Amino acid sequence: MALWDRIKESASTMQTQLVARKNDLKSGAFRDASMAMCALVAAADGTIDPAERRRVAQLIATNEVLQNFDAIDLQRRFDANLDKLTADFDFGKVSVLQEIAKAKKKPAEARAVIQIGIVIGGADGDFDKTEQAVVREACFTLDLPPHEFDL
Repeated sequence: MALWDRIKESASTMQTQLVARKNDLKSGAFRDASMAMCALVAAADGTIDPAERRRVAQLIATNEVLQNFDAIDLQRRFDANLDKLTADFDFGKVSVLQEIAKAKKKPAEARAVIQIGIVIGGADGDFDKTEQAVVREACFTLDLPPHEFDL
């Protein structure tokens, strides 16, 4: 199977698992950690162009699991995290990883945050090395083994 097909299949599988747990994913910690993860993946290469920002915003708005939350509030949180990352990536990453760490107390939410990162990263068919690296770093932040997610 081609790498692109595996990435697409993995992202699809992750989304299916997320939807199955939708009713368990309603906490503020999950919301905050998810938006931080989306921003981290979007800015993984150190830059974010307007088209990428729109694409991720569209994914957030249409993701069935994230529909548990107000779309405008999600957009505001995503943008705030992106602003931190674009102002100073290294310093912003520390702050964003602290937001991701909010999901640490509930293993199901922690796993869902990682899965959202994989879904966002794989949405364009190219879950590249920099995106994988920041999702792997988030795994460590959440005390989850990266190999559980093929990272």
